[in-house]
Amino acid sequence: MESTLPILILAIPLTMFLLLGIAGCKMSHKLAGFLGIAGMGTTLVLSYITALTYFFGPEFIGADGLREQVTVFNWEWLAFTENLVISLGFFLDPISAMMLIVITTISFMVHLYSLGYMEGERGFQRYYAFLSLFSFSMLGLVVATNIFQMYIFWELVGASSYLLIGFYYRLHSAVSASKKAFIVTRFADLGFLIGILVLSYYTQTFDFVKMTSDPSWVLASTGGATFMGASVLTWALVLIFTGGMGKSAMMPLHIWLPDAMEGPTPVSALIHAATMVVAGVFLVARMFPVYMMEGSATMIIVVVGAVTAFYAAMVACAQIDIKRILAFSTISQIAFMMVSLGVASEGHGEVAHHGLGYMASMFHLFTHAMFKALLFLGAGALIHAVHSNNYTAMGGLRKYMPITHWTFLIGCLAIAGIPPFSGFFSKDEILAACYAWSPFIGVWMSMVAALTAFYMFRMYYLVFWWNEPHYHHTPHDAPLSMNIPLLFLAAVSCVAGFIPFGHFVTWNRMPYDIHIELPVAISSVVVALVAIALARHMYIKENPLPAKMKAALPRLWDWCHHRFYWDELYMFITHRIIFNGICRPLAWFDRHIIDGTMDSFATVTNKASEAIRPLQSGQVQMYVWYYLIGALLLAGVTAVCVL
Repeated sequence: MESTLPILILAIPLTMFLLLGIAGCKMSHKLAGFLGIAGMGTTLVLSYITALTYFFGPEFIGADGLREQVTVFNWEWLAFTENLVISLGFFLDPISAMMLIVITTISFMVHLYSLGYMEGERGFQRYYAFLSLFSFSMLGLVVATNIFQMYIFWELVGASSYLLIGFYYRLHSAVSASKKAFIVTRFADLGFLIGILVLSYYTQTFDFVKMTSDPSWVLASTGGATFMGASVLTWALVLIFTGGMGKSAMMPLHIWLPDAMEGPTPVSALIHAATMVVAGVFLVARMFPVYMMEGSATMIIVVVGAVTAFYAAMVACAQIDIKRILAFSTISQIAFMMVSLGVASEGHGEVAHHGLGYMASMFHLFTHAMFKALLFLGAGALIHAVHSNNYTAMGGLRKYMPITHWTFLIGCLAIAGIPPFSGFFSKDEILAACYAWSPFIGVWMSMVAALTAFYMFRMYYLVFWWNEPHYHHTPHDAPLSMNIPLLFLAAVSCVAGFIPFGHFVTWNRMPYDIHIELPVAISSVVVALVAIALARHMYIKENPLPAKMKAALPRLWDWCHHRFYWDELYMFITHRIIFNGICRPLAWFDRHIIDGTMDSFATVTNKASEAIRPLQSGQVQMYVWYYLIGALLLAGVTAVCVL
């Protein structure tokens, strides 16, 4: 493959960022928006050409009939040893080609949608510059040829997220949310970096192909080294997964994502629904052959994912802000993908052999990106119409916003797993993988799926059906620039499940047929329909049932509404324990003991200096007098000593 197209895929968003960031203030809003959309549109076309050429091009089929992994270009940047080299390159394999499609599709839709949503906003040009920077960073992450290049772009994605979340820098809540996201993910990324250093120390390579083509060699390179009862490879993989936990908002590093909804709604669709938050899933998928060598690491992934998925679904059932409902939904769905990767680990029979969990995770990543972006952009249209994030300010909107209503309903049906919408096919694969790995995990994730259907249709009925409040201005559908992305993503959410996904995004370079496990599919659909029916019964029109449920389980409602008090726990740990319990005593000791002791030395020295300062008067007569006195004293002391 020619390297021109891949270079342009990375160069165009970077150029747009520099152009809009430097000269945007001299442009009109329309010109800045047009340039941003044109740049992303060109990147979209080039990415589709690259991905489709890779998927269908005969030149990428090897002699064994399998699709080859392709390093389009790889420029050496830093060389520590002969083998340990940091390169900057462009790597194509099935999952990176798929991510090119996902990122550029969602990013282009967000660019187009923002033209109407952000119209008239202060800093419009800056906003489009940050969107381009984020797109560049995310594209560089997914095509990285080595784990250190991924880490570089990983940090750029974090910086881009910080800038976009804090776009409304005049709002204290937005500034606090951006700092919270940045700080929490930085702690996670420290673990990621340590994991990279540990792994590279033993393997003497950063290269993905070397590590994943023969993962048994990676295991052998550690020489059986252990630390605190676990192998060094387990420690390295868990630390690398810590970085994924931060980016993908897994417990206990999930607290930043709900607050990140303070950013513009299109940013939520781009970063926190379809692209950045799946970086953790992509990281584990990229390193998956190595993870298969360590059952302990994949068990941690399963446990963290399963707990996070259930927790986030519970919390979503009691939120009022529609964007936060979708935020916790995202956390839950990303956890679904993590669990699916974990249950595909080595040593679990046919599941691992056929790669069911791995393929299901990648399939759900693709479908979820489309319908979750649709739901976030639909939420943006609602907020644009009623000027509030809370469903308490909404109701009966199906009469005023038909396009938003029908597209949002498609998104709800897709995420609930109702056939023939795309979420049904990908979620069915995950549940099948879970049941094959462990019936307990299968039942657990089925409960999460039921909660998903319930809270999504709770929101749907409260927004579009519940009694209509008094609107100061009659709501209406969004302008064309906002409706086109909604219609496109709704159409994709309807048909994406029928794509022969497994023939393109292969498992272990072998095609895998996405198929329906009838017992799992039937049970999951029945459970989802029951949850939807319950939500309809409770929320289609104003009635006392929600209040009765809240009164019957007040403790559970309060805990879910307050996110199980995780923010309060972090505040207690950081303020009461770390700040008041540790930092303040240390600061007092530093100020009064260490500084006080040093200040005492300085004071004594200063007083002594002031006392002897008159001796340096500059008068020769006084120096002679001091000399004579000193000589006489010395003579007297000498005489006494001799006698």
